[in-house]
Amino acid sequence: MQLNNHNILLGVTGGIAAYKAPDLVRKLTAKGANVRVVLTSSAMEFVSPLALQAVSGNPVHHDLLDPAAEAAMGHIELAKWADTLLIAPATANCLAKLAHGLADDLLSTLYLATTAQIVIAPAMNQQMWAAPATTNNLAILTKRNTVFIGPDSGEQACGDVGAGRMTEPEAIADALAQLIVPPTLPALADKHIVITAGPTREALDPVRYLTNHSSGKMGYAIAAAAAKAGAKVTLISGPTVLPVPQGISVHKVESAAQMHQCVMAEMPTCDIFIATAAVADYRCAQVAEQKIKKNSDELTLTFVKNPDILKDVATLAEAPFTLGFAAETQDIEHYARQKMANKKLDMIAANDVSNADIGFNSDQNALLVLWQDGQEALPIASKDKLAEQLVTLLAKRFEEKQK
Repeated sequence: MQLNNHNILLGVTGGIAAYKAPDLVRKLTAKGANVRVVLTSSAMEFVSPLALQAVSGNPVHHDLLDPAAEAAMGHIELAKWADTLLIAPATANCLAKLAHGLADDLLSTLYLATTAQIVIAPAMNQQMWAAPATTNNLAILTKRNTVFIGPDSGEQACGDVGAGRMTEPEAIADALAQLIVPPTLPALADKHIVITAGPTREALDPVRYLTNHSSGKMGYAIAAAAAKAGAKVTLISGPTVLPVPQGISVHKVESAAQMHQCVMAEMPTCDIFIATAAVADYRCAQVAEQKIKKNSDELTLTFVKNPDILKDVATLAEAPFTLGFAAETQDIEHYARQKMANKKLDMIAANDVSNADIGFNSDQNALLVLWQDGQEALPIASKDKLAEQLVTLLAKRFEEKQK
């Protein structure tokens, strides 16, 4: 049950390969997925909504404004429900609409309205696949971290031979399972990983505080990836609006001092410590008991240094394997290696927060991962995908240290 309880919204467009959609639904449900189907008007010329309803166990959707849906906004309901939007087959016309943001039917509107992972299995004539316009559209979608499965090469319905055949349903289901559920990493199986994430808030008075732009997305993604890899995960999170990943234990904190206390309490059983939180370096020396009033043109506050959580963990007598993060705006490698040496870390992951595309609050990132005698660059990708790559790299380094 590799896709157990994963919500897959299957979009079917009007290519001849649409006749394979019922088989694809069967293959996905056999792996434990919950599947709902959206048909374009042209897809209904090739496959019956009734057949897809029978194999999925759910009503099939095709109207943009569904009178049976809540507030007649079915596209919003479906967009929120989906964990993955899988479009198979995806015609050349579909790719063009998605690339350029057209939203003239239910499927194209869902594409814009959802935050789910987008996976596309193209299917079209070999010359259409090779056309410059299609190539440009693929480049646009790839830049948005869209995942493509196929197409395959072979004889086509029109008699041509070449690339453009939709990948077979079983292969699509297998590929999707690999994308969504990374394999368990033996080195991390049953290991206790403690992860900090998000910002901290340092109070100034009862209504004001100092904080930073960290969203917590990277830390939460790493927690989810580590749990999927077989680890026992404890997430210690500053204030965020993110949902807690399944299968992990979470402690919510506000200040750096609270985070420090919570982290140190977990250390006796911790095997690996990952510090992604953007912890405030300083806190107000004296928090005002009442709201500070605007009684003058200037306000002077005194700050004192917060405990260094990462350094305190790395210098314990029986320290866990430590992975730190370095959010830098210049000389990325230089400052990251300096931090790794000063704090006696096993690894450090550095990112350029001056780049708005991969900085705070972005859904994607790029990392330069460093250790004492090596490094690896993880190119720009979604934070979920990047987290899986980082956890795999961490497992290798952790295993080597245990030998």
